[in-house]
Amino acid sequence: MKMERVLDRQGRWRNRVVAFRMSPEEDALLDAKVRLSGLTKQEYIIRRLTDREITVVGNPRVYKALREQMAAISSELQRLTVAEEISPDLLETIQMVALTLNGLKEECE
Repeated sequence: MKMERVLDRQGRWRNRVVAFRMSPEEDALLDAKVRLSGLTKQEYIIRRLTDREITVVGNPRVYKALREQMAAISSELQRLTVAEEISPDLLETIQMVALTLNGLKEECE
């Protein structure tokens, strides 16, 4: 079976595979960030690793991801008792959603 070669947007051959292991929590956080970015997981990881800016462009997929993420955050906050601390992962997710919403708000203005 011969694989078809496909160039990316910059005319590069992407023929190298990079794989790594993550915990379920890390995977969930990465998936949330990818959904909120509107990028593919591959493009998101490449941009993060190469210190390139990730600009979120509002589209129906991003708005759906924001709505779902806000529902999950709300549910988790309602579950917490006063004595419990908010987990670092939840705080990071809240910050990520807030930054995305602020960026989309500025884009609309």
